[in-house]
Amino acid sequence: MFKYKPENQTTLFNFRNDFFESLDPTNRWVKLSQTINWDELASIYRQSMSTNKGAPGIDARIIIGAIIIKHKEKLDDRGTIEAIQENPYMQYFLGLDEYTYKPVFDPSLFVTIRYRLGNELFDMMNQRIIAQALSISQKKAAQKKSDKDDTPKAQEETTQKIKEEKTEQASESTPANKGKLQLDATVADAYIKYPTDVGILNDSREKSEELIDQLCEHLKIVKPRIYRRLARKNYLNMAKKKNKTKSMIRNGVRQQLQYLKRNISYIHKILDNHKVSMRIWGREGYKYFLVIQEVYRQQNQMYKEKTNRIDDRIVSIHQPHIRPIVRGKLKNKVEFGAKINVSLQDGFARINQFNFDSYNEGVYMKAQIEDYYKLNGCYPKLLQTDDIYMTRENRNWLKEKGIEHTGRPLGRKPKEELSKYKKRKLKKDRAERNQIEGKFGQGKHGYNLNRILAKKAKTQESWIAAIIFMMNILKLSKDIFGSISILLYNTISQVVKTIQNKLILTNHRSYQESQIIFC
Repeated sequence: MFKYKPENQTTLFNFRNDFFESLDPTNRWVKLSQTINWDELASIYRQSMSTNKGAPGIDARIIIGAIIIKHKEKLDDRGTIEAIQENPYMQYFLGLDEYTYKPVFDPSLFVTIRYRLGNELFDMMNQRIIAQALSISQKKAAQKKSDKDDTPKAQEETTQKIKEEKTEQASESTPANKGKLQLDATVADAYIKYPTDVGILNDSREKSEELIDQLCEHLKIVKPRIYRRLARKNYLNMAKKKNKTKSMIRNGVRQQLQYLKRNISYIHKILDNHKVSMRIWGREGYKYFLVIQEVYRQQNQMYKEKTNRIDDRIVSIHQPHIRPIVRGKLKNKVEFGAKINVSLQDGFARINQFNFDSYNEGVYMKAQIEDYYKLNGCYPKLLQTDDIYMTRENRNWLKEKGIEHTGRPLGRKPKEELSKYKKRKLKKDRAERNQIEGKFGQGKHGYNLNRILAKKAKTQESWIAAIIFMMNILKLSKDIFGSISILLYNTISQVVKTIQNKLILTNHRSYQESQIIFC
């Protein structure tokens, strides 16, 4: 059946807004706000600001909440502020007392926040979240034990066990190993176009032409002849071809190197003849000039030596800190972005190492386990990693600490095979390592961890750390409200059972009374 409302809509003032009177307590933002310990996170955020200098800043809960909303909803800076401005539940999540039409802060403040925060502060917040999750899990375990140990005999046994554990802990100098730790590394890809030698040289040439134009306009001199149209034409003729041979690519690199060399020499001549400092470009222009000179040096060296490799290779003139990282994956053999070494404990992730240069993650295994010890007060009982971590040095160190691992044994196969139980246990422990791969998939496919839009090295670090921080908060809220729903289900089921038992008893009594009366 066709249905349509005419265009004579009611005025904005007559529009009903009942949601202002009372918010839904089961809303996701309401639940999420109840799981977070805002006081602890605000105390950590306070470390990035001065207590004496500067104007008073925005409330810490608003800043932290806006970061969570931004990365959870995958919004840009302006879209985040507009979404908060339109949604009363988001404003409640930020700690506001009443709904307001005004933006909570200017979107440009996000850039300052990313410069101010970094992986260290976000890691401190992650440690607080993990500690909160561990306390909740301990309470659950204690409650389960108390439910089982209601009988007096069981209570006596538990008290004896507690006394024995205390005596053992007092006798032992080091605490017993507890928990599982999963380690792995991944690359958070930056949002750049796939780099090629000809493309990087073409970008450098175009940027050098912009710098020459700025110099000539400032000094009011005639622009030199730099053949920009011919250079653009030569680049497009080569780039548009589908099948490029090695000779064609080498010829295109040679042409762009000549054009870029001419432009750089013109810039140096203008600066020397007119005695002008490079400050007329500003900080960004001066940085670009240094970058394109380094690009020319690297590409010229690789062209002469006929190689495709060089140290600290620049793959983008706009983000010169990014390096190519060879991963050997089926989809992308080479990735471009920051390499992060992550540890996972009970589903909560921490970034232990962050670097834009490629490195062997197995070197940092000891440091990651020491970070686990600082947080938990003991070493993990089981370490679940790739074989890249299992060097002889690391294996010996794990043996000294009494830490089990899922690495394949070295040498020949033992004559005595493992029992079926041990085989099943080892297979299960190795399969559990896929949880950290799932965490990477959640970040990349769910929250754009493989599409980092920030451009500076510091802002990219904060962007990546904020995504990991946000996923930990979602995991915490899921654990809390999942346990609450289970408790509610158990209590409701118990109430229903008691009501049913009472109804059965009443029906049985009424049946007996009716039989007596009938007799």
